Amino acid sequence: MITLLPDHVANQIAAGEVVQRPASAVKELLENAIDSMATDIKLIIKDSGKTLIQVIDNGSGMNEVDARMCFERHATSKISKADDLYSLTTKGFRGEALASIAAIAQVELKTKNEDSELGIKVVIEGSEHKSQEVCTCPNGSSFSVKNLFFNVPARRSFLKSDRAEYKYILDEFVRIALAHPDISFSLINNEKEQYKLSKGTLRQRLVNLFGKNYNSRLVPVNEKTDIVNIDGFICKPEFSKKSRGEQFIFVNNRFIKSAYLNHAVSNSMEGLLQVDHHPSYFLFLQIDPSKIDVNIHPTKTEIKFEDERNIYSIMRAAIKHSLGQYNIAPSIDFSLNPNYQVPITSKGRTIKTPNIEVDPNFNPFEKQKSAIQNKSLLNKTSSKGKHWEAIFEEIQEDMNTALPEGLNTPQSLESELNIDEKRFAFQVDNRFILTQIKSGILIVDQQRAHQRILYEQYFKSLQNKRPLSQQLVFPHEIHLSPTDIEIIKAITDDIESVGFDINIPTRNCLMILGVPFETKANQIDKIIDNILDAYKNQNNTWKSEHQKFIAKSLALSNAIKNGKTMTSEEMNELIDSLFACELPFISIYNKPTAIVLEINELIKRFK
Repeated sequence: MITLLPDHVANQIAAGEVVQRPASAVKELLENAIDSMATDIKLIIKDSGKTLIQVIDNGSGMNEVDARMCFERHATSKISKADDLYSLTTKGFRGEALASIAAIAQVELKTKNEDSELGIKVVIEGSEHKSQEVCTCPNGSSFSVKNLFFNVPARRSFLKSDRAEYKYILDEFVRIALAHPDISFSLINNEKEQYKLSKGTLRQRLVNLFGKNYNSRLVPVNEKTDIVNIDGFICKPEFSKKSRGEQFIFVNNRFIKSAYLNHAVSNSMEGLLQVDHHPSYFLFLQIDPSKIDVNIHPTKTEIKFEDERNIYSIMRAAIKHSLGQYNIAPSIDFSLNPNYQVPITSKGRTIKTPNIEVDPNFNPFEKQKSAIQNKSLLNKTSSKGKHWEAIFEEIQEDMNTALPEGLNTPQSLESELNIDEKRFAFQVDNRFILTQIKSGILIVDQQRAHQRILYEQYFKSLQNKRPLSQQLVFPHEIHLSPTDIEIIKAITDDIESVGFDINIPTRNCLMILGVPFETKANQIDKIIDNILDAYKNQNNTWKSEHQKFIAKSLALSNAIKNGKTMTSEEMNELIDSLFACELPFISIYNKPTAIVLEINELIKRFK
């Protein structure tokens, strides 16, 4: 038997799609405030939105009839017919948000428009109207959502921790604040003001949200075409991150998620980014509303484009143009170099045709066995270290042949290395260290080896809970995004356990007072970035293996780099320290740190 669902049941079902967590309610309420032409919006949060979500705006407000009608399902003032979906200029249009929120929470609305002397107060609990009365309030609207999911305890039990839910709310707040720099925003969390953003330009809004150091990272992007207008900023390639951090694409001031357009940005910076790094960008696209469809998902974060390929090409070209315009990427120079110009011959001088000499006995298929040619070839390749890189890569393909049997423990290495005897070591290309052992030649990658040494030192220090720390003479400031600051707050104990002494004086500033022993001041920013990337990429296993992640981050930042010249004593000390490790031949990324070129292999190569 088919029956018609009651309105309150239908609203609860719809709420499952529209309101998934407190951040979803924050998004819908803020978008409604923007649609009401508000110029000042205040967001108040308690207990990560579980206890209270309040949005106060100075928008147009509502009269008595609209204040009651707005909580009805599919009630909206933004569209009136189906054709309006193809010319949307507002954030909301479904008419489901307020009805869904009212079905699973206790909602109180105070609103007043300019034409009314008094406002109206409406109280709804679980889709049931409790009261409606006249009240005094300023122009605009104030929505208070209390005890979210109070009548759906199963949904409430599946919510994450307060810190995690607040992070989701912060993400939505940042997205909306970025899309509307002409509107003032403020965020109050647990009676503490976290953000107070005044009106200004997009660059000012970015600096206020992500820190003043972002001002020097931004590269403007501006392109106007008949298909799409692109405006915004992209960060310089050297500030790219391993995690997908600050990546924002807005279409008609609406935040969207698009892997296709994200690929356009990454493709435009090909050759400028480090391996496994992602660029940061803040791009705004203005497209004819009739050329897009935003009505494909309740969250309205997915958009279907009519001409997606051309938009991809335009975005890619616009970013490339900006990078070349601001000398971030190399550009083609059509000017003539006077050093390469052909000199003008003097009057009466004849130009002789160059003689071409041909060796009739030359056979290109004959193997050259000349020792002189082989020597020149070796010098040519080894000058840049390519020859030794090829040897290193060739031998590491088969670790069984690279490591002689029994040469896998520190104890077994003592006799091979001749520790008691004076050992000679030298560098190749300031990258590889070569030394002789009984079974052949030992080739060590100095950077990987030092990373392994430092990693085991830091990890043992963390396990023993006796980190070595040194105080900085002058505190070091690092400006981070709101999301990164919340991550730092969540893992403060883990960071301090390795030797850091940190403090968060303001909403987006991290103050470093002390650092782990032997940490260089110019590496502090890199270490913190590595720790944040490790947390974002390994969030599921961070709690159980955070010591490994932090030790790895410290080792990556403090290890010597390829290209550093080392003395004989430093090389010998590095080799001795490496083979004192538990896993001397394996780097922290499971790649070989050292290989052995056996005598028999050398003999084969010279046959």
